[in-house]
Amino acid sequence: MAKAKAWQLRLYIAGKTPRSQTALNNLRKYCEMHLKGQYEIEVVDLLIKPQLAEGDQIFAVPTLVRKVPEPIRKIIGDLSNEEKVLVGLNIIPVGNSSALQGNKIVI
Repeated sequence: MAKAKAWQLRLYIAGKTPRSQTALNNLRKYCEMHLKGQYEIEVVDLLIKPQLAEGDQIFAVPTLVRKVPEPIRKIIGDLSNEEKVLVGLNIIPVGNSSALQGNKIVI
């Protein structure tokens, strides 16, 4: 049996828009740089499965949801600000960054 990945990430998008593609490309890049071999990305296209938005209370796209490790965190936007994404996912410590507000980050 395969070992579960330490980081389970879900990216909500709405079609193959440039903003959605940018978010996915940025997420893959950050994961390869900082979480190599320890992550799983699930992409949910809300144009195909809109009912899935309710479970994670998605109100904007693209939105990244960190499912594991807990607590759940959400990052809204194209993930272009690497520092905010890494702080939001708790990959790097918050320190003096003002990026995190509650459990959501808006980029």
